[in-house]
Amino acid sequence: MAPFDIAADPIQSFGALLQERASIYERKEDFESFRRTVNRLEDEGEMGRRKGLGFWMVAQFDQAEKALQGFVDDDVASFTRASSLMSLGRFSEAREIFQRLTDKYPDEPRPRGGWLDSLVEEHLAKGNNDSGATEAAAEALQQALEASPAPFHPSAEGRYLAGRLNELKGDADAAVESYTLAREVDPTHRRNLYRMAWIAERNGLDEVALDAYETLSRLLPVDASVMNNLGILYEDMGRDEDAVICYESVCDSHPTDERARLYLRDAVAATTMYYDEDLERKEDRLNQILRTPITDFELSVRARNCLAKMDIITLGDLVRKTENELLTYKNFGETSLQEIKEILVSKGLRLGMQREEAVHAVDRGGASPVAGDPNDPRNRPISELKLSIRARRTVENLGCMSLGEVIAHSEDELLGMPNFGVTSLLELKGKLTEIGLHLKGGE
Repeated sequence: MAPFDIAADPIQSFGALLQERASIYERKEDFESFRRTVNRLEDEGEMGRRKGLGFWMVAQFDQAEKALQGFVDDDVASFTRASSLMSLGRFSEAREIFQRLTDKYPDEPRPRGGWLDSLVEEHLAKGNNDSGATEAAAEALQQALEASPAPFHPSAEGRYLAGRLNELKGDADAAVESYTLAREVDPTHRRNLYRMAWIAERNGLDEVALDAYETLSRLLPVDASVMNNLGILYEDMGRDEDAVICYESVCDSHPTDERARLYLRDAVAATTMYYDEDLERKEDRLNQILRTPITDFELSVRARNCLAKMDIITLGDLVRKTENELLTYKNFGETSLQEIKEILVSKGLRLGMQREEAVHAVDRGGASPVAGDPNDPRNRPISELKLSIRARRTVENLGCMSLGEVIAHSEDELLGMPNFGVTSLLELKGKLTEIGLHLKGGE
């Protein structure tokens, strides 16, 4: 079968575009050829429209959105632009387009589904997912669903959104049931599968989450977050070799994904029968430090903005840079450089540091040693709890290295972290209780 030709083949609907999208990811050569063709298309007229659709197909959402702005009267282009806006987190703009298409096609479930989905995300984004925003999102979605025509409710979109409503109301069992019904109607509905996996994982339904994630992993193109989450789930189940495959796939397609690289290293180590426990301890401690977000430190506005524009998110991102690399960036001067160096020195690190040197720095105690009475359980390292991978990574991602730093957080703060659910919370609380410690606000 001839590969899809973005410059000539008919594109009659967004559904057809969605179907063709998967085919271009089957072989790397086909994908690269397709992307080159898209970039060569003209920016105006019909070729400009096809160029925008092509950008969406190769997940260049920012360029897709810009290219499709001038095709307001074309419904396929408008729907694709709205989908790109959703991927970019610009939910309000997406909602306006989806709502216009819903008014034009009131009996079509896909535009209405996009409208209500963007409505929910818009509410949650405005309130940073706090309880008030969740309640507002649930109320808005419930009203919109009640006003929707009867044929919408049994559609995949309708059942998916019923699941979202149940999830927003805190009814996990009902949410999974609704997502399961939506899956029966459309087994390839990505957002439905993702929400199903996410809520199931947080509520200890690992087999349900595993099935949904594995299904998503077979839908091309595969999202990196899906593969990372699936890898974590595999590790929790003791399937370390499967986890390695997941992380390797992310590293191959996203070479700059620091999280996947760290996860891969951990998973590979777990598949080795014999290992140096002392080296593992040092590596774990170093990984905790390197995962610390830059936002945890007091920085000037200029330094913070420059680092954000350079995609430097963690200390791990920072130590890979040299002084010259930082100083060549616009508006980044000696003052900002000195701020950065002081932060790294406090952790026993420096710019351009090789990993082996960093490991030895941890061994020397240069990277954030735990201070205080060694007999105080609050000064013990988190490794002593022997937590499952998912629970351990959550507290590490919070920047915690000692038990005292862990108990400074509340249950709600931990439950708000990705991949951390009730099962992990109960595990952590149980381990802490054994040594007489409790989370913030606990007994």
